[in-house]
Amino acid sequence: AEVTSLTNFLNIRKHRMAQGMPVASQTLHFVFTGNPGTGKTTVARILAKILYGFEILTTSHFIEADRATMVGGYVGQTAIKTNEVIARATDGVLFIDEAYTLAKKGANDFGQEAIDTLLKKMEDLRERLVVIVAGYPREMAEFIESNPGLESRFSRYIVFEDYHVPDLCQILELMCRSNAYELTPA
Repeated sequence: AEVTSLTNFLNIRKHRMAQGMPVASQTLHFVFTGNPGTGKTTVARILAKILYGFEILTTSHFIEADRATMVGGYVGQTAIKTNEVIARATDGVLFIDEAYTLAKKGANDFGQEAIDTLLKKMEDLRERLVVIVAGYPREMAEFIESNPGLESRFSRYIVFEDYHVPDLCQILELMCRSNAYELTPA
């Protein structure tokens, strides 16, 4: 439903631009919350293609990152690593899985440096970069609350609910059909 809503918004935006009408300036950064296996990464990849298809982004680049990709082991290294990841994702989507781990507090922890660098680039590259952060619901709420700048940068929140037994059965049946397997009634 959220992806459909976004697609409708982008469609209207595109038509308004084609007619020379003003369009709302809106950041398209997302917070995805949910347990593992609920489809967060898959939907992020689909969003990258949609944003490219609507010419919001000039590439369909989808760069996955995590704490290890962005945080260094000594002073100054984190900003360099984070900027490198952002540079690779520019004009596309940066997907940061388990983003809450960047907000860990402790001696010699440089996660805050990664957050500060990311926040600045999200603003500087607002027309060229979409950032999607993902993780467990409670931990992501704490992450967003850890820095006032984070809450103002993310405009869309999508909750990925756990699958229920009937959903899992449908997924299994679809996988079987698409791979030429036949389920027995048992």
